[in-house]
Amino acid sequence: MSRLSPDEVILGLLQAAPAHGYELLERFRDPAHLGRIWNMSTSQIYAVLKRLESEGAIVGQPIPQPDAPARTEYHITTQGKDSLAAWLADSHPPISIHRIRVVFLSRLYIATLLGQPTDGIIERQLSVCVAQFEKVRASLRTSRSPVEKLTLEYVAGQLDSAIQWLKHCREYPLIIPDQTNAHSSSQAAGLPSKQ
Repeated sequence: MSRLSPDEVILGLLQAAPAHGYELLERFRDPAHLGRIWNMSTSQIYAVLKRLESEGAIVGQPIPQPDAPARTEYHITTQGKDSLAAWLADSHPPISIHRIRVVFLSRLYIATLLGQPTDGIIERQLSVCVAQFEKVRASLRTSRSPVEKLTLEYVAGQLDSAIQWLKHCREYPLIIPDQTNAHSSSQAAGLPSKQ
């Protein structure tokens, strides 16, 4: 299984507004935004930005600062926008519980931030989970091994919980706090304030 990377999340943040690395990092640290979904370090953010820039998905522009080194402000490119659109419309989202927590919630966050509908994202995730749940139940009916049955029961229980939670997501109002609130939340959480 490939390692999770926040590439598309960063592209979504940059489509919403150009930003420098520290501004992006604040979004990943703030629990009102992505802080409960991702655990990102400064070096990880900058490594992803460097990779995205080398791939042509974003472009960095130095912005002079009075009495400080220039900051690089990143902008999404057409290629980056295409990658982001494909990620938001993925028709076969991952079904592992961990990836639902990270990838699915990240998709909801970015779609909401960009003012895009979330219904399709929820329904596609629900559809693949229901299909996998039915496969697991079918395997459970034919299983002869007690260990296999216990394992399949556990997986079925996880999927059933995910399905119920995804149905709840249909009714949950998603609102992204503005940056002023994000700044206050970071200070309340003991995070450094932006200078």
